[in-house]
Amino acid sequence: MLRAGTELRPVPLVPEIRLHQANDPVALWQQVEAMSGRTGLEPPFWAFAWAGGQALARYLLDHPEAGRGRRVIDIASGSGLVAIAAARAGAAAVTAYDIDPLAAAAIGINAAVNDVAVTAVCADVLDEDGPDADLVLVADAFYERDLAARVTGFAGRCRARGADVVVGDFGRTYLPRARLTPLAAYDVPGLRPLEGTDIKRTTVWSFT
Repeated sequence: MLRAGTELRPVPLVPEIRLHQANDPVALWQQVEAMSGRTGLEPPFWAFAWAGGQALARYLLDHPEAGRGRRVIDIASGSGLVAIAAARAGAAAVTAYDIDPLAAAAIGINAAVNDVAVTAVCADVLDEDGPDADLVLVADAFYERDLAARVTGFAGRCRARGADVVVGDFGRTYLPRARLTPLAAYDVPGLRPLEGTDIKRTTVWSFT
């Protein structure tokens, strides 16, 4: 299903990385539900390179010192784009978490295509204190109130344990702006099917 409903192609802002990506989000969503025999499934977030993930991946590749030699975790990883960028930037170990088993499978496939090692874990860790890590990466996870609150709490606990937390987001409603300091901004292209606009100005933030 992962390969049949997607096309392997470069990511617009991060052409060094190729992902299995879908052209039509609704069509793929319907296909996933039809093949599983279930309705009401989560959208296939893993099949797209979202704006925050592209910006954060670009930042990691442009600033490899941010992740080089560090233990990295990527929350709500989706396609694995950010985790793959961290691995390519020289991270010592990268673990990508997502609650969707199809996302975990996609992360493994995409990591292999890009010839990097990423451990994909299908689990919800947002209520935990946070795995041992030096760097926590979060992209495109502030689109719902409850989810944003849980991600913010998790990020805060990770910071309290000494980890750096870096966020990629174009400014969604529930972004915890009071705790963010901008690091870089990018014009992410090719997002009309997802965001209704061709280019989205997207910021990479440090969480404090």
